[in-house]
Amino acid sequence: MPTQPAYPISIKGVVVREGRVLLLKNERDEWELPGGRIEPGETPEECVAREIAEETRWTVTTGPILDTWMYYISVAEKNVFIVTYGCYPDSDTAPVLSHEHKEIGLFTEHEVDGLTMPDGYRRSITTWFTRLSTEPVR
Repeated sequence: MPTQPAYPISIKGVVVREGRVLLLKNERDEWELPGGRIEPGETPEECVAREIAEETRWTVTTGPILDTWMYYISVAEKNVFIVTYGCYPDSDTAPVLSHEHKEIGLFTEHEVDGLTMPDGYRRSITTWFTRLSTEPVR
């Protein structure tokens, strides 16, 4: 019986506050969503909230899954399975840049179009902005 390849899993969050999405610039000079690897005994929802807090000092409430896809990182020559969640910010403090990224930013939906990032992140951001526009105000 052939073995199935194993892929790292990365749980990412789309956090929109006051019409702007929270993004981080990585070492490949791409903008990405905050998040990271799930730890043993942790749910995906707990993982994304923990990672966002570690990377930005923002606390969030995890909402629905937005998307999943396989992302091939060419410089690392590996595939990563990405899961994105919509997240609700729990505070109005400024985000704080951690040592894990080069830059932090808050961008409008239209500004996202001009940023260098994987298409899957862009798709998740669009999905969350659309859902938020039809939800009752929290």
